[in-house]
Amino acid sequence: MPRFFKVGEAAKYVNRSVRTLQELDRAGKLIAHRTETGRRYYTQEQLDGWLGIVPSSPQKKTVAYARVSSYQQKDDLQNQMDFIVQYANGAGLILDDRISDIGSGMNYDRPKWNKLLKDVEAGLIGRIIVTYKDRFTRFGFDWYERFCHDHGCEIIVLNNPVTSPDEEMTEDLISIIHVFSCRLYGLRRYKTKIEKDPDLPKVKKKRGEN
Repeated sequence: MPRFFKVGEAAKYVNRSVRTLQELDRAGKLIAHRTETGRRYYTQEQLDGWLGIVPSSPQKKTVAYARVSSYQQKDDLQNQMDFIVQYANGAGLILDDRISDIGSGMNYDRPKWNKLLKDVEAGLIGRIIVTYKDRFTRFGFDWYERFCHDHGCEIIVLNNPVTSPDEEMTEDLISIIHVFSCRLYGLRRYKTKIEKDPDLPKVKKKRGEN
């Protein structure tokens, strides 16, 4: 919340007299804000700027992020976190938060993951450490890496393939095939329904078409 100062309070804050503030206001060097009734007031940001005080930016967090697809892989989840902690200790990094997530890498509705991205957007996160790219997201990693970079956050990938089980890739590929198979089946049913609808005009097939 911004802090506001009346003229007398502002004078004490900058160690000047009220009269000096009035002179600075008239000279356009430290212009006071005014209420609807004409009373002068100042903001702390304004006074600090005049004093040459640079506001300190909050320290950004370093976050360890580990993910597995199912509860049966909890041991893998712990292995990922242990690997990240070992790296952080060796690099002299302090982990401010450790996020252990359970859910498919193709699921973009992971609450913890989305909360992390919101914190990145808010400028609260300076570094995310993962053992492998697909621990963060199965597809589109480059986009998320740019997103984080644009908000002052670095994603450190330790490239440990052991923490990326092959069975997860298989399950994700099966899910993709299933989704597209359902869509293809739906399109075929839709096409058949259109062809049988007597109220719709029929399109003559060109020679050579099935």
